[in-house]
Amino acid sequence: MSRRRRRNDWIPGAVITIIVIMLSVVFMGLLAMTKMIPTIYMLIIGIVLAVIAAIIWLLVWHTRYTGRFIGGTVLAVIMIAILAFGGFYINKTRSAISNISGETTEVTQMAVYVKSDDAADSVEATAGYTYGILSSLDRENTDGAVAHLNSQFGTEVQTKEYAGLTELADGILNGEVNAMLLNSGYLSVYEDMDGYTDFSTKIKEVGTVDVESTIQSAEESTPIEPITTANGGKVYTIYLSGIDTRGEMTAKSRSDVNIIATVNTDTHEILLVSTPRDYFVPLSISGGAPDKLTHAGIYGIDVCMDTLGMLYDIDINYYFRINFGGFVKVIDALGGITVNSDYDFDSKNILGYHFNKGENYVNGEQALIFARERYAFQEGDRQRGKNQMEVIRGVVKKALSPEILTSYSSILSSLDGCFGTNITYEEIAQILQQQLTNGGDWTIVSYSVNGTGATEKPYSMSQKAYVMVPDYNTVDKAKSLMEKVRNGEVVTQEEADAPVSGSTSTDSTSTEAVTEPGTVAAETQAATDTTAADGTTTEGTAGTTTQQ
Repeated sequence: MSRRRRRNDWIPGAVITIIVIMLSVVFMGLLAMTKMIPTIYMLIIGIVLAVIAAIIWLLVWHTRYTGRFIGGTVLAVIMIAILAFGGFYINKTRSAISNISGETTEVTQMAVYVKSDDAADSVEATAGYTYGILSSLDRENTDGAVAHLNSQFGTEVQTKEYAGLTELADGILNGEVNAMLLNSGYLSVYEDMDGYTDFSTKIKEVGTVDVESTIQSAEESTPIEPITTANGGKVYTIYLSGIDTRGEMTAKSRSDVNIIATVNTDTHEILLVSTPRDYFVPLSISGGAPDKLTHAGIYGIDVCMDTLGMLYDIDINYYFRINFGGFVKVIDALGGITVNSDYDFDSKNILGYHFNKGENYVNGEQALIFARERYAFQEGDRQRGKNQMEVIRGVVKKALSPEILTSYSSILSSLDGCFGTNITYEEIAQILQQQLTNGGDWTIVSYSVNGTGATEKPYSMSQKAYVMVPDYNTVDKAKSLMEKVRNGEVVTQEEADAPVSGSTSTDSTSTEAVTEPGTVAAETQAATDTTAADGTTTEGTAGTTTQQ
C-alpha cells in the first residue's frame, strides 16, 4: 500500500465522526429550544453524546483496522438514526404544544338563519332581507356582524330588534322578518325551551359571520402568572372548560364541563372542583342577574372565568379548553384509560353501554359516553361532573405513566383541535421541566358543589327553566379546599367526600324539590304520581320543568 493511500485512511472515519458531531449539536440545539429539559439533564445528555462521538472516532479513525472500522460505522449509523428520529419528535413536540398554547383570541360565530323553505342558500342570497336581531343580549357581537354585512353588501342592512329569544323565533316564523342574525351558541338554548324544542328544524343556516375578540380577564391589569410558593414552586388556578363545538376550537360555545383545577407543584397535588352546568349564578356581564353557568360560554371563555371567580372569590387567569368530541382521539391514542364509577349503570343517553361499579377500562368513545351521562343518576348533572373529573384523572394518570412512550407519536397528532389554552408555551415548558426535576407521583382529589333544583328564569332565556340554586355551604367548602392546596396543605379524598355541615341542598329524590328532567330522580318522582280514592291526582313537580 502506498504512503499516500495510508495518509488518506483517516478521511472516511473523520467524515463519519463529523456527521455524528454535527447531528449531536443540532439535536442539543433542538432540545434546548424546547425549554423543557433541566440544565443538569442537558449537561448529562451532552456528555453522553460527546463520549459516544469520541468512541466512534476511536473505532473508525483508520480504515486499515477493518473490524473496528465496521463496528464504529455500525455504531455511527445507529447514532445518526437515533439523533434524526429524536430531533424529529422533539420538533413535533414543540409544534404540538405551540399549536394548543398561548390563545389570545376567540371567535363568535354569528349565524344567518332563514326559514327552512326559503330559497336562499348563502349569506349573499339574503341581501335585501330584513334581519331579526336581539335588542340587548350579546349586542356587541350582533353589532359587529351587522357592520360586516353592511360592508359585504355595500349597503346598510335592515334590522328589527326583539327583546328575547322566543320573540326573535316567533318573528322569523311569523314572517315579520326574512332572516335571523344570532350567535350560534343560542341555538342549543332553543332546544330546551318549551314550545321551541323543534325550532332548529324550522330554520336553516345559510352562513356565518365570524366576529373575533380578544380574551382578557375582567381586570385587564391582572397579570397572567402563577403564585410562587415559599419553596420556589408554583400554584396554578386553571379553569377547565368542556365544549362540544363542531366549528373552530376557539369558537364560543356553551360549556358543559366547568372544573377549576388548583395545581400545587410543591406538594404534587391537584384539586378538581366541579360546578354543575345548571348552577344559577350571576354572570360577570349580566348586571347581577343570575343565569345557568353553562350559558357563560356563549359570551366567551373570559366570562366563564370571571363568573366562577366571583362565585369562589378567586382569581382565575388560566384556562384549558377541551373539545370532548376530539377528546376521543386522545384517549384512543393513549390506548384507553381507567375510570372509577360510583355506580353500576347502563347509559340512557346512548343505549348499549354498561359500566360497572368500580374500575372500568374504557376507550375514547366509552369514556365520552361515561363523561356525558346524567340521565341514569339520581344526582343527574352533579354525578356527571364527578364522572368528568374521573375521566380527567384517568387521562392524567395514563399520560404520566411509562406507557405513553409506546404511543407518543399518535398522542401528539391527536392534540390539534382537541385542546386550547391561554397558558404560554414557556409556562408549559416550565411545568414539564419541574416535573422532570422533581419527579414523583401526583395526587388528584375531586369535589363537586351541590344545590337544590328549582324553576327560574335565567338571564339568557325568555322563559323559566330548570336551574340548580347553589348550596353555599358546599361552595364555602370548595373555597376552603382550594385555599388549603394553595397554601401547601395536603387535602385527601376522604376530606373532600366528608359531609358538609349545615348543607341546605335538597336531595334529588325529595318530592319537595324540583328534579332535573330526564334523570332517574325525575322518573322516580313521576312514578309517584297517583290517583287518590276520590279521583284526584297527586302530581310530581318534575313534569313542569325544562332542563337545559
